Amino acid sequence: MAHAIAFAGARAARLGGPWLALLALMLAAALAFGVGRYPVSLLDVARVLVARLTGHAPDVAPAVEAVVLQIRGPRIAAAILIGAALSVAGAAFQGLFRNPLVSPDILGASSGAALGAVLGIWLSLGVLAIEGLAFAGGLGAVACVYALGAALSGRDPVLVLVLAGIVIGSLLGAGVGLIKFLADPYNQLPAMTFWLLGSLSGMHPSDLLPLAGPVVLGTGLLLTLRWRLDVLSLPDEEARSLGLATGPLRVAVVAAATLVTAASVAAAGIVGWVGLVVPHLARFLVGPGFGRLIPTAALLGAGTLLTIDTLARTVAPVEVPLGILTAFVGTPVFLWLLARAERDWS
Repeated sequence: MAHAIAFAGARAARLGGPWLALLALMLAAALAFGVGRYPVSLLDVARVLVARLTGHAPDVAPAVEAVVLQIRGPRIAAAILIGAALSVAGAAFQGLFRNPLVSPDILGASSGAALGAVLGIWLSLGVLAIEGLAFAGGLGAVACVYALGAALSGRDPVLVLVLAGIVIGSLLGAGVGLIKFLADPYNQLPAMTFWLLGSLSGMHPSDLLPLAGPVVLGTGLLLTLRWRLDVLSLPDEEARSLGLATGPLRVAVVAAATLVTAASVAAAGIVGWVGLVVPHLARFLVGPGFGRLIPTAALLGAGTLLTIDTLARTVAPVEVPLGILTAFVGTPVFLWLLARAERDWS
């Protein structure tokens, strides 16, 4: 009887997990719109958003409208997109490699994007060119990792791919260090360092479309493949016996997860820990099935990064880089989750 009650309680919790994540995201969005150096009431936020949707002039001060639509709105939308993208990519990589320590940058996507961005800053290119180089660097790094893995075929393909990612990531990290060494220490080096630490402070409305396109495309593909990802968690022999083409499916999952990771890094710099920790939180809420895990991870990741970005611009007189806050928050949470969620990986 006790086991039946416990099972029913766990099932109810898993069914309600996505709704809890959605509620957390809504609360995080309300907090992000309201707090800051220019406080805005939720009623004024609602007036501005309703007026924008209906095409009428909002009954608020012009400064309030500018804060909601031009300053905080794009930043909030970007945090939601990037948090969701990194979390979904992390969930896909962890399931694909059957390893709870895998994160979206395991295949060198973040390192490649970092090299592209610092190269663009070193060459004094414009913002769009820097983001384009970061995006291309992320995709190029994963292509190199896959080529190296294919050249070393005949061994454990998953292990070879992970080791190739570590090797290529280290090489790209050395490239980043070399460009920083050669950069102008007064102008270029601070810009590189600040970008590598992660930030959403420079986000403009025009930056959202180049970010949203790859994120929606990659996340949609992973969501479409959710049932096949469940089967892929089985040993390869069993998955193939069920009619699943494991090789092409792995390529599709890696391509989709890399696409969203590279787009996120190109827009906001290196934001660590979100793609590693949030999938564990989502799995703790709804279990390992990708049908519920991917939407829950997306909602939790969006709410998590949005909350951290709100803290980044409010806890100190100057804005704290996202990468520092995610490391401070992510480390203890990850250790706690590893101790609690071991059974979910067994």
